[in-house]
Amino acid sequence: MDKDRIKGTAKQAEGAVKEQAGKLAGNTSLEAEGKLRKAEGTVQKAYGGARDALRDV
Repeated sequence: MDKDRIKGTAKQAEGAVKEQAGKLAGNTSLEAEGKLRKAEGTVQKAYGGARDALRDV
């Protein structure tokens, strides 16, 4: 498993926590930051998956 997939998953989890905290607190800035972090994690995880696929070929 590529390290980017692991880091991406961690970013997604962190983003989800921030997003929920922002929703609960009514803090739209924190909620938006969480959504951005989740998106970053998704991209990084996909990049790691692509690297894994290339390595397997």
